[in-house]
This record gives sequence, C-alpha cells and structure tokens, in this order.
Amino acid sequence: MIKKIAIYGKGGIGKSTTVANLSAVWASDDLNCLVIGCDPKADTTRTLYGSRIPTVVSTIKNNKNYERDDLVFKGFKDILCVESGGPEPGVGCAGRGVIVAMKRLEKLGVFDEDLDVVVYDVLGDVVCGGFSVPLREKYADEVLIVTSGEYMALYAANNIVRGVKKLKGNLSGIICNCRNVDNEEQIVNDFAKRIGTHVVGTIHRSNLIQNAELNAKTVVEKYPESPEAQEYRDLASSIMANENIAELEPMEDEEFEEFFRSYM
Repeated sequence: MIKKIAIYGKGGIGKSTTVANLSAVWASDDLNCLVIGCDPKADTTRTLYGSRIPTVVSTIKNNKNYERDDLVFKGFKDILCVESGGPEPGVGCAGRGVIVAMKRLEKLGVFDEDLDVVVYDVLGDVVCGGFSVPLREKYADEVLIVTSGEYMALYAANNIVRGVKKLKGNLSGIICNCRNVDNEEQIVNDFAKRIGTHVVGTIHRSNLIQNAELNAKTVVEKYPESPEAQEYRDLASSIMANENIAELEPMEDEEFEEFFRSYM
C-alpha cells in the first residue's frame, strides 16, 4: 500500500529540508519515492536532483508537446522529483500551480506507477484552495506538520490544524525542527498534546545540514554516517511505523496566546 504524506508548515520552517532528507532515507531503503514540491519557490527537490528542475507550470506554458519526462525527473536513488511551480510573485494565485500539476501528473499516469511513498511539500497557507489540494482531492492520506518552538511557527501550525480538521484530513503527528529556543522540545511536545496529537520525531539544528544544502545535497547523501543523518533515519522509521491519527482540537487564538505565554 502506498504511503501518501502531505507535509505542511510555516514558510521557512524547514519543510523542504525535511521532505528531501526523509525521501533520501526511504529511497536508500529501496522504497520507490515520488516527491512533489507544492511551493512556487520550487526548491523542494534541489538537494535530491542536485540543481533546480523545470516546474510543471513553466513547462506546459512553454512546451505544448511536453511528455512525462519533461515534468518528472530522477534524483538521488532514483527518487522521482516534481515541482509544481506557480505564477510570478504578485501575479495570480500561487496555489493554482498545485492544481495544474496534480491534474497533469494524474493524466500522465504518474500516480499509477510502482510507488511506495508519495510526499508533498506544502506551504502552510491552507486558506488558499490550491494548497488544500493534496487533502481535498485525496492525493494524500495523512498530514505531518513541521514546526519549531517559535511563536509564529506554532501559530501557523495551529492554523494548519484548523484547516486539516475542516478538510477532514488525518493529522498523524508533529515534527519538531529545532531552532534552539528556550524549552523548545517541551513547548512543541506540549503543543502537540494540546491539539490532540504527538511528536513523531525531532531534528536538532545543525550547520552540517546547511553545509550539505550548499552543495545541493541532503545530509543523508553527503554525510550518511553523521548523527544528523541518523536523526532523519529515526524520523523516517517513526513515520512509517506511526498509526496514530489525531482527534484534532486546534486552539482558539486567545487560548493559543495563553498557552505560549505560559513558557515566557
């Protein structure tokens, strides 16, 4: 059975790094992976492919005779890489690119290929219809939210939980991507319990991860024996073994403010 995961979180919180490294782990374990970047920045698959790849939106705009291989690129360990793309900043709905990409991939039969894991890297704006596509159209079966212990990251996570609940999606847990703030792991664990779920794994901040990205590689590929790579392996195993589906209880804004202030 294919595991189909949508990973959400505030912009800049480390979703793309998380998605790429998790996929690198699964592919190293001989699982067939498809990674779909659903962010107009189109940078999810850079560390898997080694450079940026053309987006679905730009390709179909400039090439009327496109084929599957013009949209889907093989990266590290044969991971299938796709970037939805979107309009120029300030022009049109960014989420529209997600809708277009999903329909084109579906038409080309990409989702019918021999896959074990499909991972979507989704910007945390679930208000926009386009960014709700993986859940609304049932392309993804479960959601993981990446957050740190910072105020805005947790605020965004709480809003995402509201969106997931409204869409009747399945939230299977929280990933703590540390930024080295005070009491961070405790805050994120308490937040997860408060909204009715749990932390599936923690990734500690490290310059080694950033160094790997400067070389357009995941830390799993460039530094496979490092403790950082092991954290991603542990997280990947936890996600695969996880069967927890939350009964979601997102906080109201005032409740969230009170929750966060209790750690100050």
